[in-house]
Amino acid sequence: MKVLKIFNCIIIATIVMSACTPKQVLEVEVFETSASGHKLTKITEFATSDSISVIHILPNQKFQTITGFGGAFTESSAYLLNQLSKENRDTILKAYFASDGANYSLTRTHMNSCDFSLSQYSYAPVVGDMTLDHFTVEEDKADLIPMIKDAMRFSDDGFKLFASPWTASPWMKDNKDWVGGKLLPEYYDTWALFFSKYIDAYKAEGIPIWGFTVENEPHGNGNNWESMHFSPDEMTNFVQHHLGPKLEADGHGDKIILGYDQNRAGLKEWVDSMFANEATSKYFDGTAIHWYESTFEVFPEELQYAHHKAPGKLLIETEGCVDSEVPAWKDDMWYWNKEATDWGWDWAPEEQKYLHPKYAPVNRYARDIIGCLNNWVDGWVDWNMVLDKQGGPNWFKNWCAAPVIVDPDADEVYFTPLYYTMAHFSKYIRPEAKIIGVDKTDTDLMVTAAQNPDNSIAVVVFNEGSIAKQFKLHLTNRNIAITINPQAIQTILIPQP
Repeated sequence: MKVLKIFNCIIIATIVMSACTPKQVLEVEVFETSASGHKLTKITEFATSDSISVIHILPNQKFQTITGFGGAFTESSAYLLNQLSKENRDTILKAYFASDGANYSLTRTHMNSCDFSLSQYSYAPVVGDMTLDHFTVEEDKADLIPMIKDAMRFSDDGFKLFASPWTASPWMKDNKDWVGGKLLPEYYDTWALFFSKYIDAYKAEGIPIWGFTVENEPHGNGNNWESMHFSPDEMTNFVQHHLGPKLEADGHGDKIILGYDQNRAGLKEWVDSMFANEATSKYFDGTAIHWYESTFEVFPEELQYAHHKAPGKLLIETEGCVDSEVPAWKDDMWYWNKEATDWGWDWAPEEQKYLHPKYAPVNRYARDIIGCLNNWVDGWVDWNMVLDKQGGPNWFKNWCAAPVIVDPDADEVYFTPLYYTMAHFSKYIRPEAKIIGVDKTDTDLMVTAAQNPDNSIAVVVFNEGSIAKQFKLHLTNRNIAITINPQAIQTILIPQP
């Protein structure tokens, strides 16, 4: 009986001590960008709200491994940087690539010209040069290559670079034109050699190439600018029997090959072809996607299908931008208001108009990146890093917005809210991070979370509503109450334990 009494006293004492022990506060850093004026601003004080929802972080639920976030090096962007003072050029590149900036980790560029070039050109200009003896990247040496090399100089962590062709040289195609048409079968081997030559040429310039997409927008683009058409089976055949074996034979077998490279609504037929069996899958390292089918709808079913068809392969958003718009100059609120349209607002078939509403540019980016990360996408790459006040230069006059807008005549730079939106992901969710589980009670908040290689956790919350929201962020036995402003995106950084 004496032993039992002592045991009971211990239990009672333990209960009393537990009841008196305060709940552990979750230590966090909170950074916010908002319509009210925050620009990746560190927030330390939070207003109270009438109701508090809950966001649970579930690190034991692990999903895809992050490849990276970033933007594209285009001739248009590189040309504009060369028109600015060295101070402003360096400011932009540091803002994108330095560790105290957006710290971009995954980037893209174009092979041959594209719509965001100043003119149409090819690295293989000599008709009938099937062995590409006259291959040259001379066209890139004035603008594009210096921009990439300067970005490498400012990047503390380094970044991956993949390249995409818009078209082969017209002489290799059935229509002998820059726009549309197909690669003639007799030039399949020549076109595969083109990729290998490109790797060597850029390596000679001091730029390593991480990989390729096989063809930008193989469905075409309405016969407007540089394009070349592939069907799913044609692309699979080209990679399986020509591009993959050629890169392997030339010692470039480690280079990443991403198939498709167009809108998500068409994913199923492409992944069914690419990953039909072991032989077709051999050289494909993953799938590239764009968002232009709708910059409002994420297409989660298509993304889920692509992942489950090839669960060990990459799934990367390789291009997205607010297209068909002249960007607003030094008007932050334009980027938060639902006035921007995209190509589909005017041109989509009537039955697809619902996919193209007027929608705020910041919302497009934040919603899409979070939606992608919550549906197995492991990388997200913006389009042009820098454009001018017109949304160019662009030989086709295909105007678009970019995160950084410049006025080269006045030597002025404008960091739009899109820049800060991208940085909420690229700066805090690092390569090799794992997307982890999230459970939330407020369906109006969009949330994603990732555990970085150093075990820190980045939680991104987007509130596109017109009222502030307060929530308790829970991780194991710790929590903290946080308020997010209306029309705001937050990154909450939880240090490594």
